[in-house]
Order: sequence, then structure tokens, then C-alpha cells
Amino acid sequence: MKKISSALFSLFILACSSKAERSLTNLLNDSTKIEGKKSYLGSPYVTAGNRLYMVGHQDGTFPALGWHIKGEMGGIWNHPIKLMDGFEVEMAINDRVLQLNKASEFVNYPYANKHVFEFEEEGLVIERIQFVPDNIQGILIQFVIKNNNTKKIDGKVKFTGHTNLRPTWLGERSNMMDSKDSSILEENYWVVKDSLNTWYTIFGSDQKAISSEELKNSDKPNGVSNSLEYVVAIPAQSEKTLNIALAGSYDSREDATNTYNNILKNFVPMAKAKKARYKELANQSKLTIPDKHLQETFEWLKYNCDWLVRTIPEIGSGIGAGIPDYPWYFGVDSEYALKGYMAIGQDEIVEQTIRLLDSVSMAVNGNGRILHEMSTNGIVFNKGNINETPQFASLIWEIYKWNGDKEFLKKYFPTVKKGLKWLLEENDDNKNLFPDGFGMMEIHGLDSEMIDVAAYTQKAFADAHLMALELDETELALEYQQLADELKKKINTGFWSETFKSYADFIGTDKQALKLIEDALVRADTLNKPWAIEELETTKKQILSNPSNEPRPFVLYHNWVVNTPMEMGIADSTKAIVALDNAKQFTNPFGVFVTGIDRDETAGEDDGSFKGSKVFSYTGAVMTLPTGVQAVAENNYGRPDQALDYLKKMSRSFSYALPGSIYEVSPDYGMMTQAWNIYAFAVPIVNQFFGIKPLAHQKTIIIEPQMPKEWDNASLENVKVGDNEISVWHTTSKTGHQIKVQQTKTDWKIKLILPEANYNINEGNPETINENGKTIFTFSDNIILVTKS
Repeated sequence: MKKISSALFSLFILACSSKAERSLTNLLNDSTKIEGKKSYLGSPYVTAGNRLYMVGHQDGTFPALGWHIKGEMGGIWNHPIKLMDGFEVEMAINDRVLQLNKASEFVNYPYANKHVFEFEEEGLVIERIQFVPDNIQGILIQFVIKNNNTKKIDGKVKFTGHTNLRPTWLGERSNMMDSKDSSILEENYWVVKDSLNTWYTIFGSDQKAISSEELKNSDKPNGVSNSLEYVVAIPAQSEKTLNIALAGSYDSREDATNTYNNILKNFVPMAKAKKARYKELANQSKLTIPDKHLQETFEWLKYNCDWLVRTIPEIGSGIGAGIPDYPWYFGVDSEYALKGYMAIGQDEIVEQTIRLLDSVSMAVNGNGRILHEMSTNGIVFNKGNINETPQFASLIWEIYKWNGDKEFLKKYFPTVKKGLKWLLEENDDNKNLFPDGFGMMEIHGLDSEMIDVAAYTQKAFADAHLMALELDETELALEYQQLADELKKKINTGFWSETFKSYADFIGTDKQALKLIEDALVRADTLNKPWAIEELETTKKQILSNPSNEPRPFVLYHNWVVNTPMEMGIADSTKAIVALDNAKQFTNPFGVFVTGIDRDETAGEDDGSFKGSKVFSYTGAVMTLPTGVQAVAENNYGRPDQALDYLKKMSRSFSYALPGSIYEVSPDYGMMTQAWNIYAFAVPIVNQFFGIKPLAHQKTIIIEPQMPKEWDNASLENVKVGDNEISVWHTTSKTGHQIKVQQTKTDWKIKLILPEANYNINEGNPETINENGKTIFTFSDNIILVTKS
């Protein structure tokens, strides 16, 4: 169907003029930004919001993306449904049609992004700017059309939306069945509905369309495509804007319509509000260091954290693991990430995510077991790997130290107790305290007694001991401490391999090991890793020539999880240093290999992109999580310079493909933004380099810095701890070292712990003692300033 009204032509020009002051360009001009690489214009970006997000390519197109729902993970999502596969835009000038599908530039902002299309022959530059308002099921797309000619341009812009209303992953398990979409034109916008569901997409403009058309969607039988065409008249050396709003709802047409109208009316104040909120995110835990690239990486990771917030009112709010294929909720991803989120002051989403994980896990499992993966429709795909339950316990204690809220602890300690009971009673058949089952390494057959499960279980009992003491459950606290002590001893004896200078991947039978060796040999041969083949064959011969009837430790894959005893600080120092030094051989310039046998002699020289398989796989991958774990581990044993080296490796992936983000697999594979990246940076920087150890439940903050040598001038400002905020400055020069600490409260106690030396107190009135080779300043002043010459 076609509708054309040329009589309204002058009205459209006036409408264009009246909207000029509503351009988003001025708002973006003084915003932080990063320009993308031209070589990565054919790769994904995300325009993020907590209710809705859009994924496309940096060149302005919307190709099929993703494997979780094959080819469907791009486009516009309003979980638990998808709204659109994307859209196409063209501008007609005289007899020429200009397609906006080959952007010459992509620019990312913390809260928005921009594509630039240049048409030199026509003297046109068209910018496509988009952002998703907070708490809104919609997106605003603004086209800024710039006429660089000396003559006026009269043209037409055609916007074609490809609606594909469909459920998210596992929708069929919640009776969300996709059906044919139908569309109807209402006044100045298209309304599209799924025929069997109350799912709606609405899109249009605040300008009157001169024509509209329903088109056949040949790619998606249940989808529909619809176009709207607008007149755009641009005086010489001038520009005009065209605003398009896209809104959706999985509840009602009224809901979608209200959102659509709200965006077109209020997008400017909405954008200003989001800009201001992101400025606040940047100012929390504000890092200033000599390495400006690493400083910028840390700042943008705070924005990345906010991009991953998923809110579905019927389920709750929580962080998704990664975009585009893991936008929903995970146990273990959250258990790493939320420690980092807390360190950068994003405490509200931390508690919301914990509430969501706990409530759903208890509803599904009922025994303290923490779920692994849950879609945004509420369907739990995996009820939980073994490591997730002890890691939840340690997460609760860590967050309690930051927020000091005893009601928080009381609420979740029952889950912790049930989980630890389930862990040993249901998953430890031989009663040796090492639970059996999958940990972080999802390799077929690696489900016996895994090193990461053992390490995280030990830490869980140690932390549960402290929780029990806090809640006056003294007998239980004693029981937990005894288990923690015994596990620590057993890990340092039972899992250690002097031959490999490493903790073992797992403890298992000879039969299990031989089967895993055969699988590993196939992998090593396929990847052409001759050193790994030789090592595996040697191990196989040793097993066959020295058989054992009892389970024993094996180092086969050199998986990154062998470093978790150092991450948890439970490895004895002698073994730890040996293992940390040994781990360096399983790295490349971007970080630590997930599976050590995947590295080869050229790994240290490889500075190119990761060559992933056609079927999504982590084989051969270097990832941020194992690299971050290694940084944490190095710091635990007093090696901040080595820890910083791992942070630098990870930061090489920053903006490598998507400006402002770090990919899941270094440098450019898998998820384009990933939640646990913040653990890999915030814990080493906030908790370890600056040494901020919160004890909010005692209104106390311990500061025991161990600064890398390169950071001669470094500061971390506005770190939230309970209702307090703390800032720390370090300055080193030829004349000495100066440390300044400032807090906003005076009813809190600060303990500044430094290497023993003669210090001058320049400001503040601390109590000072020397103990065990350290100088301890204890004070409640707002500011303390000490210097060492």
C-alpha cells in the first residue's frame, strides 16, 4: 500500500527546521568517545540499555549474528522477546539512491554510538546517532544530514524496519511460541503484532511520512518489513535531523505506544539524564595513573558493566554475562564479576543480581545449589556446576565486607549453609572433602575432583566460618574452620605436582586419565602442537608403567584453573612462586591460554586476531578471566609488577575490535563485551594495588597498598564502602614517597599499613605502631598525609 501527500511538503520542511535544536550532536560533542578502526567496521557493536539493546555491525548493517539462536542474536532485543532484525535506510536525491550501509566511521560513546556515512559526489555526510534511554523499552535513532554543497538539497529518506517478533532462547519451554507478524499503519507510525501473542513493535518519526509500504520479508517467514518515507530539504551549508523511535512491548499495544510517544517527546532530557548518570559511573573509583591506556580501559569497563544490566520486571534485574550470545543470567559469571562491580561502586545491581540468583536457585534446586545459566524468560538451562555453589558463599562474604549490612548477611547465609551441606553430602562419594563434578573447564570427562572446585570450596568454608562468627553461630563456625584448614592442607599435598611445577588439573583414576589423554592428543594433533603431543605421550607411558588402583593427581591440559589455589591465596608460598613462574609459559601477548596445551612456540610472537572455528569454540583461546585470575594470584604473593604485566596484556585487547570494550576471547572473538572483565581489573587495582580491604560491618577500612614500580603517581578516588567514601593518592619522587588518604566519615576507622620505615605525619592525628615489619597508622580523621624521605 502507498500513501503520498505532496501538499504537505512545506509542512515537512517547517517540521525539520523546528527540530533542529533537538539534535544530539551538541550533547555528544563534549562526551568521552573512541573512534573505531576501519578494519573492524564489519564487526559488531551494541547500543545498550537495561530494558532494550541493539546489536548490529559498525558499518551500519544488521547481518545475521550469533549461535545461541543461530543468526538471531543481533538486531533489537526487548527480552524476553526480539523486536526487530534491524533496519535499512536510503536517501534519494534526484535520480540517485544512496544506501546507508557502508559507514566510513564508527564512534562509540559510553551511552550512545554514531555511524558516519560519506557521499562525496553528492556533498553529503549523514550521521546516524542512537541511544537507549534508561528503563525504557525503546531506542531513539537520529539522522543528522549535512549538506556541504553551495546549493539546497531536496531529497527523500526511506526507513525500512524488519520486524521479527519472536521469543528468546528456550522460549518454547515457557510456552512462548512464535507466529506470523502482521502490521498496520496508524497515523504516522507502524504497529506490528505477533498474531498469537501480545508482542508489539512500533516505529515511526515525529515528522510526517509522505509514503508508507508493507514489504514481504523473504528471510523470515513470520516477520514483516515496513517502510516510511520522509521529505528532507536542506539549505546550502546546513544540516537537518530526522528522528526515528522504535519501541516494543511483550504485554500490550498501549504499553508500546506510550513508550514510542514518550521517546519522541522526551529523548533530549532522557539523553542528558543518561549522560549525567554515566559521568557518575566514571567518577566512582576514579583511577589516575601514568599509563593512560590502562586508565582509559578501566574507565570504560565501568560503562561496559552498565551495558550488561538486564531488567525484566517479572523476573528482576541482574547482569548478563556477555553480548551478543550470553545476554542472560549466569551464576559463575556473576560470582566473579560482582566482586569487581562492588569495587567500582555499582552496588545496587550487585544486590539485585544476588537476589535474583538466590531466589531462582532456591526455587529450582531448593538445596543451596546455585544455578549456572538462566534465560531471560525464567527458564533455567543448567541447574549449576559444582564450583558455583562455593563461589556464591565467598561472594556473599565479600559483598558483606563492602556493604556492612547484617540483614543482607542474614538473608543469604541460609542459602550458603544449605549449599555447603549439599556440596559435601551429595557430591563427595569418597568423603575426602574434594567434591566431584564440573568446574570452570567444560571439557568432556573433566568432572572428577577438579582443582578449581577444591580451591573454591576451601575458600567457601573459610569465608563461611567468618559469616557464622558474625551471626553468633560459634559451633558451626568452628566446624567450617576445621574443614577449611583440612582442605587447605590436602590441596597443597594432594594436588601438587613437583614434576610439572604446577597444581594438577584434576584427581582421578588411571582409566579417566588415559581416556582424557586420548582426547587431548586428538586436540593437540588437530592444532599442530608437537610439544603437547610429546608431553602427553610421556605421561601416558608413565601411567601405564606405574599403574595405580587409587585416584591420583594429573596434569594433562594445563588448564588455567591450576592457578586458582594462588588466586584464593591458599597455596603455600614456595609452591605458589614456582607455579606462578611456570604459568608464564602458557601466555601470549594478550594473556593466559584457557587450555595450556593449545599454546605453541609462536604464541609469544602472535600479535594478530584470534582465528576461531566456524562452529563457536573456545579451543585455542586466550581469555580475560584466566589472565585476571593470574593477576590476582601474583598480587597475593607480593608481586605487583608481574600482576601489572597481566593487566597490560589484557588491555591490549581494549578497543581492538569494538571501541571502548574488551572481547571475551582476546583480542576479537566471542562476546564483544563480557561481565567478568571487571573482576580481572578491579580486584587487582582496587583491592590489591591500592590495598583497599573493606570491613564495613566494623566501620573499618584497611589500606595496605602494594603499588607497581611504574605507578609513581597514582590515585583512586571516591571508592564506596558502606556509607563512606575513601580516596587514596600515592606520589613517589627523588625526595621520597607520599601517601594521602581521605574519607567522608569521621566515625569510621582507617588502618593504613605500610612497610616499616620512618614516616612524617603531615596531616591528621593517627595512632602509630610498628608491628611485624610494618608501620600501622590508625585514624578516624577525614584526611591523613604521611611522607617517607
